[in-house]
Amino acid sequence: MIAWLKRVDWRVPAIWAVLFAISILARTYVEVADKSPRLGLGQAVMQEIASHLVVALMLPALYWLHRHFPITTDWRNVLVHALAVVPFSLIHTAGMGGLRVLWFVDILGQPYRFPLTADRFVYEFTKDIVTYLMVSTGVVALRFLLERRPVPEPVPPAPAAPLPERFAVRKRGGNEVMVEIDDIDWIEAAGNYAVLHVGGDKLEIRSSLSKLEAELDPKRFVRVHKSHMVNIARVAEVTPWVSGDWRIRLQDGAEINLSRRYRERFEALAPVRS
Repeated sequence: MIAWLKRVDWRVPAIWAVLFAISILARTYVEVADKSPRLGLGQAVMQEIASHLVVALMLPALYWLHRHFPITTDWRNVLVHALAVVPFSLIHTAGMGGLRVLWFVDILGQPYRFPLTADRFVYEFTKDIVTYLMVSTGVVALRFLLERRPVPEPVPPAPAAPLPERFAVRKRGGNEVMVEIDDIDWIEAAGNYAVLHVGGDKLEIRSSLSKLEAELDPKRFVRVHKSHMVNIARVAEVTPWVSGDWRIRLQDGAEINLSRRYRERFEALAPVRS
């Protein structure tokens, strides 16, 4: 659990929290300005919080859609996202209506109505088209901006010492097993440890990914992401993904990002032909 928390890029939820906070303030001002004095400031704030909370809860689903149906690679994926606006709007409208009624009626005991009529769904749908477009733009833009690097990492020099052919890895319980280098499918960073994926097993060793990169044969193992390194012989498929990145599928079924900052290294060993 701790290793997973260390791998999470907390910049992403922090940026979304700031964006949602700015949007809530802006929309609250517009609501009060348009409906004053019938709509109080507190009621306007809670209405917008309910709306934005439902959108925030749907963000993981939107990230999944953009990961599996990137709009930059296939025009048919644009159709998928156009159709996705319908369930997005239905969930958004029903969800924010339920939260508003729960807060105002059940908690505060104030009169509040949010009739889920056909006219209401149509009205909210016209607004949700813009909302879906803006949130999708944010998903793609943040992925592009946060993974950009001005200077690519230098390729580590070839080690002078003989390259290891196997590792002794301590398993749970204290027993050590010998792992052949050729049997490693891929390696991922986990804080102060590295996780070796070997034929479906996960074995932890106390080492950084950069240290392993310097120790392993650069003709067999290549860094494809800041947190991943793969055995080039275990790569089964490479497909375009989003924002210039690619997606690697390994023979064991695992899927890993090929970040564009590491693509040159990867193609030096396995050129990708369009």
